[in-house]
Amino acid sequence: MVIPDITARHWAVNIRKFTKRIRTLQQLVELGSLTQQSSEFLRMCVLSGQNILVSGATQSGKTTMLGALLSSTRAVERIVTVEETFELDLSARDTVSMQCRQPSLEGTGEVGLRRLIKEALRMRPDRIVVGEVREAEALDLLIALNSGLPGMCSIHANSARDALSKLCTLPLLAGRNIDSDFVVPTVAGSIDIVVHCELERSGQRRVAEIIAPSGQVTGSTIEASAIFSLQRGGLEPTGGYPSKTSKFRRAGLDPATVLAEVRT
Repeated sequence: MVIPDITARHWAVNIRKFTKRIRTLQQLVELGSLTQQSSEFLRMCVLSGQNILVSGATQSGKTTMLGALLSSTRAVERIVTVEETFELDLSARDTVSMQCRQPSLEGTGEVGLRRLIKEALRMRPDRIVVGEVREAEALDLLIALNSGLPGMCSIHANSARDALSKLCTLPLLAGRNIDSDFVVPTVAGSIDIVVHCELERSGQRRVAEIIAPSGQVTGSTIEASAIFSLQRGGLEPTGGYPSKTSKFRRAGLDPATVLAEVRT
């Protein structure tokens, strides 16, 4: 809520409402946001513990996608979520949800996102979820993911590759002692899958592309393979495969069983 004299004349109130009817990847398939094939691939990514970055513009469905992805986790997993304000609505049996706290009028009592991410690591999580990274908390997220802990988060970006570039930039806000020589390889090694969401002019929310970073860096650019992209009016497999396969193998899963079904 914003009131004069911050606004010119009238009060401005923004009410954000999140639908609870969309909870699973299958429901996104039924709504046309995903195809059955891409849904099965993403479900396999979640079950194998891939680190997933969900990108998109405002109102493109990033939070809904995060919730749908988390619906595919195993029932025995302990999920810890960290958000600025509560938006994720999970049905998992063992979930710890935390949100930031604004400082009091005296300027005390603030609990920021960076501190919550650090505290989340002490809660024995099987998976950590950060609702959205905007600033220096991206560094703490990368450190958590680089420790071998499966995780997910969302980020504002215009494309999946732009999301990787932005995630390489935000940690630099943490201080002068953080440089790109550390951040870029860490992003390349930590992020396994990027799911990019778009809001079309018609109001339809859909996944526009899914890419898989290879873990390799050329110059300052993270190499990534397109797994699904919009073709012929729909989300189609490109013929590419994830380069990182160790997590799939450990989980006893093979993405080739899903990705091999390429339309002709």
